[in-house]
Amino acid sequence: MYIKIKNLSLVLLLYLGFLGHAQNHLDRYIKIGLTNNEVIRQKSFDINKSLFALKEAQSLFYPNVALVGNYTIADGGRTIDIPIGDMLNPVYSTLNQITNSSTFPQLQNQSVLINPNNFYDVKLHTTMPLLNYEIIYNKRIKTQQTNLQKIELEVYKRELVKDIKIAYYKYLQSVEGIRIYENALSIVKENQRVNRSLFKNEKINRTAVLRSDNEVKRIEANLEVAKNTSKNARSYFNFLLNRKLDSEIEIDENMELPTELIEENTSNREELKQLNQIKDINENVFEMTRSNWFPKLSGFADLGFQDFDFKVDKSSRYYFAGLSLEWNIFSGNKNKYKLKQVDEDQKKISSQIDNVKQQLLLQYEVSQNNLRSALEQYDSEDKQKETAKKYNEDVNRLYKEGLAIYIELLDAQNQVVNTQLNTNIALYNSWIAYAELERANASFNLNQEN
Repeated sequence: MYIKIKNLSLVLLLYLGFLGHAQNHLDRYIKIGLTNNEVIRQKSFDINKSLFALKEAQSLFYPNVALVGNYTIADGGRTIDIPIGDMLNPVYSTLNQITNSSTFPQLQNQSVLINPNNFYDVKLHTTMPLLNYEIIYNKRIKTQQTNLQKIELEVYKRELVKDIKIAYYKYLQSVEGIRIYENALSIVKENQRVNRSLFKNEKINRTAVLRSDNEVKRIEANLEVAKNTSKNARSYFNFLLNRKLDSEIEIDENMELPTELIEENTSNREELKQLNQIKDINENVFEMTRSNWFPKLSGFADLGFQDFDFKVDKSSRYYFAGLSLEWNIFSGNKNKYKLKQVDEDQKKISSQIDNVKQQLLLQYEVSQNNLRSALEQYDSEDKQKETAKKYNEDVNRLYKEGLAIYIELLDAQNQVVNTQLNTNIALYNSWIAYAELERANASFNLNQEN
């Protein structure tokens, strides 16, 4: 889409102004702002945190090896009774009778503690998932969350660029306002000097002198307000750049009108990318929840030593390995209702995407219309400025010839000052409107500033 402007001369001014003007200082300040901004640094930390969370999710696919050791002492409690005497003593008695000896002693029944006493077990315990859809979808979600953090950073950068541009234009606007009032002050002071001289020579009455004195005071007061406004604008601009608030600001000279050629491209706004990324995350949450119905298979292996009294020999060594299968058969329809919740979230996100699309398009249209109005306003103010300038020249000539009174001269001079101020305001309001349109269309190239 293009802004349609009927005035051909205005279009030519736009085109020539765009070609002839390069905002070198502003571009440099944008780079400084993107580099120094504390919020951007904080969001970069969040991205790094998300990257580490992604690596953590990836590590779940690898084996987990742990050194496990325990030592137990026990006394009392449950026992296992072994009637070894009842079983073997009759046999041993018979053997002693046959051999006419006491070679085979009588045995006592044994009672063994279930809890092992003076027993150690040291092993390397290894586990590894073989089939687990939950960790597969968890990794995908972590990846998408990292991308979401990056998109959020881009959104903030675009908003910061817009704020820096608007703050810069307002500062330039205030500086030009100071210059206009300083020129006006020099003119009214000259009028004051001339009128006092004419009054001294009894060529004019005291009214003209009083009016010229009041004009000097009025312009001085307006100049002081303009200076304070400029200081505030400078402080805010430096705040956005994370610099000292009183740092000097270099000015891009010869500010002309902005270009009007910005095609609608709201479909690439990061806000829509955010919502689409959230939608993708929600889809994987749905799949991860559904995967609870699938079996989970994992393997484990133990390699270690165990024995009593800290003995270590060949018989102490052992290994133990196997597979573990977990399959959730019934959970009271818990997963079913979880899936329904996720499905409702998905419908909500889809509705949000449609709504945001319309909002972004509306923002673009409003910003474009505001730029059109600002350009038309500038064209009108610029013409009035030229008319006021010619009118002032004519009245000034007549006043010097004694054919015009001072009130007429003062009115002509005030018209010049007012039209200069209005033209200055309209010029930078056009740049501000352009910055708003650029933000609404996400047309600023962030990559060139990195």
